[in-house]
Amino acid sequence: MRVHRNVIVLGVAVATVAVSLSAVPAVAGPVVTVGANVPANHRVAIDAIDHTAWNTLLGRYVDANGMVDYRTWKAAGADQQALDAYLVHLSQASLSQPSSREAQLAFWINAYNAVTAKGILREYPTTSIRNHTAKLFGYNIWKDLQLIVDGKQYSLEQIEHEILRKMGEPRIHFAIVCASIGCPRLLNEAYAAARLEDQLAANTRAFFADRTKFQYDAAKGTIAVSPILSWFAEDFGANQAEQLRRVAAYLPDAASRQLAESGTARVSNLDYDWDLNGRVSR
Repeated sequence: MRVHRNVIVLGVAVATVAVSLSAVPAVAGPVVTVGANVPANHRVAIDAIDHTAWNTLLGRYVDANGMVDYRTWKAAGADQQALDAYLVHLSQASLSQPSSREAQLAFWINAYNAVTAKGILREYPTTSIRNHTAKLFGYNIWKDLQLIVDGKQYSLEQIEHEILRKMGEPRIHFAIVCASIGCPRLLNEAYAAARLEDQLAANTRAFFADRTKFQYDAAKGTIAVSPILSWFAEDFGANQAEQLRRVAAYLPDAASRQLAESGTARVSNLDYDWDLNGRVSR
């Protein structure tokens, strides 16, 4: 997930420095590729990609709240190899062969989450993905960690912004997980085409049921929500009223749903927690 933040500049001298820094082009870090360059005649339609291995790993290392036992996973050589093998399997997908929209969404959501998990396991122990997102020089996990699919390399940024966001399903923002507590929970099962609607709906409801991501003040008639909705506001609608109505059905109580459906709520952003979505192994 690309970082979106407002920068408050204090004083003219600082502002000048900020402008000069923004003019400095970012220097790409060393590209880390995962997956494999599968020969064209061995590629299959996305509908034929099997996410069972990813489902098994999620069930083993992710709890119901989406917290990941990276420590145990890091120590489990066989399961690190299983993740690598799954990423190679994703590389077998052909993007030119026909496949259902549901299968495509499930494929790219799983791909984003699996590549992110791989990236964190490479760096673990770490306290935040932000420790590995160099702005000017060096490795940036969102740009430089790249999955090979259909003979091409796709970074996390490309998967999110150039593929998933363009598919017109805003609930992806409650499904793809950048390994941070401020993200939606990492579902402890793989997304599947046959169950995609139910899975997206359930994780969206879970997102808004979390008070660190959504709060409703009945007395003031206000809503405070994760900045994810402002970072990607255009994906939910052309204006605040449309955006609120788009998520109203997933809000946790009748009063907040009614307020959102009216489109007239006063909305503020909650803080975003970039700490790692890791849990302590038992």
